[in-house]
Amino acid sequence: MSIAGLQKTSLIDYPGMVSCVIFLTGCNFTCPYCHNPELARGRRPAGGAMPLDDLVAFLEARRGFLDGVVVTGGEPTLSPDLADIGRAIKALGFRLKLDTNGSRPKVLAGLLDAGLVDYLAMDLKTLPEEYAPHLSPRPCAAELTESIRIIRASGLPHEFRTTCVRPFVDERRIAAMARCIAGAPLYALQALQTESLLNPNFFQSTPGAFSPSEMEALCAAAAPHVQRCILR
Repeated sequence: MSIAGLQKTSLIDYPGMVSCVIFLTGCNFTCPYCHNPELARGRRPAGGAMPLDDLVAFLEARRGFLDGVVVTGGEPTLSPDLADIGRAIKALGFRLKLDTNGSRPKVLAGLLDAGLVDYLAMDLKTLPEEYAPHLSPRPCAAELTESIRIIRASGLPHEFRTTCVRPFVDERRIAAMARCIAGAPLYALQALQTESLLNPNFFQSTPGAFSPSEMEALCAAAAPHVQRCILR
């Protein structure tokens, strides 16, 4: 299995829900500011990945306390176990929120067709045509654009998120990114967290973080194009 971690309780990861968070390992992007570097590298815990039966037992014991389960990563859609994990979660009556980088729209569409997802959150890291070479080893604009289309057409509650990091984001880019998701119900802009980074050397010459006032300006640039833009 690809379950590399479990946060037993969260009040912030699934809007309006008491949830737990499941972390799947492995990612196909190379964002230097990634704050889950071990998961991005595909590392598994020393004792091995959590078996699905253990996850099911954990969730069964928390019926009536937890409302939902957040599946995140890494990038969950890379996992061959994702559909099995989703079916197990839904069979127990929990709602499922999926965090994704949008790179695998066919997998995303399959999960939606199977009715396995209740809430979607997609990270939009910069303009889709600008991911390569620092965020993705190859161009992926077509995949990202298709995932955005699938999410917007799904009818499900959803949000888009951007971790605001130089040189990938500025006011011009943020406005253009917001136009890519025009009308989205929620666009959350997140500040860079520097405690643990995939590639800290990337930021030696140019600090990546924006000041609070600069974050406000980014939010103002995005706000006209979406229903709600927040700083998170």
